[in-house]
Amino acid sequence: MSDAKEISRRNFCLHACQAASCVALGSLIEACGGGGSGPSALQLTAPQLAVINGNTSGNSVVVQIDSSSPLAAVGGAAMVRSSGGSFLVSRTAQETFTALTSTCTHEACTITGFDNTNYVCPCHGSMFTTAGRVVMGPATAPLRTFATQFSNNVLTISI
Repeated sequence: MSDAKEISRRNFCLHACQAASCVALGSLIEACGGGGSGPSALQLTAPQLAVINGNTSGNSVVVQIDSSSPLAAVGGAAMVRSSGGSFLVSRTAQETFTALTSTCTHEACTITGFDNTNYVCPCHGSMFTTAGRVVMGPATAPLRTFATQFSNNVLTISI
């Protein structure tokens, strides 16, 4: 009988250690952003921003907005890339645009996602309104804003 009890104890200890290891591994994966309900899940579902090109002219970036542009309608958003930098641009009203830095204030990742209302950083899940305010961290500082002007279907971003 003592041999059977020893085997039983050994199996119990083996299974208990395996279970504890699984719990510890699961905690590590969750801490690294692998959980299904935290920012990582949101990052995977946030659509990528459309990318359009702008032309740098002096201290400005100029973007032509035509009917096929993702910025043609109110509520549209895009990443504007130029030699003067990359900007998150949203059309907030018929004649009004908001331009923000595309660099996340948490760890300087480039923000590439947009969930129809908020910009989403792909690195750690920080979310920002189209005005640049933090909706969800880990970022705590807002995005830098840039002045814009719109006339004759041309958007000018002052840099």
